[in-house]
Formats: sequence, structure tokens, C-alpha cells
Amino acid sequence: MSKAVIKRLENLLSVKSLVTLMLTAVFTVMALRGAISQDFMTVYAVVIAFYFGTQSQKVQETAEGGGNG
Repeated sequence: MSKAVIKRLENLLSVKSLVTLMLTAVFTVMALRGAISQDFMTVYAVVIAFYFGTQSQKVQETAEGGGNG
């Protein structure tokens, strides 16, 4: 496998990514059952916003040449 693929797999297996993926799976099941509570929706929205916010920040730092690794 190429180094880029391995790096992406490593990133996918980070705790943050695993929590986001699990919450998304739970959200999908709850949505299909029509049982999404307001509390869960709030938590899910915060986690998703954090996840995509940090991803966006990493991309921006890399584009600016300020990434740490």
C-alpha cells in the first residue's frame, strides 16, 4: 500500500474519528426508527461541528504551510 493510503487509515482509526463514526451510525439507526431525541441531536451536532471544524483547520494550516506534521 502507498504511504498516503496508510496515513489515511491511521487518521481514520483515531479516537476522534471512531467516536464520530459510531455517533453517525447511532444517528442513522435512530433516524430510520424515527426516534431522535433533542438531547442526542444536540450532542451529535456539536461532535460533527467539532470534527469538521478541526479537519478544516488542519487543511487551512497545511495550505498556509503551518502544519505540524
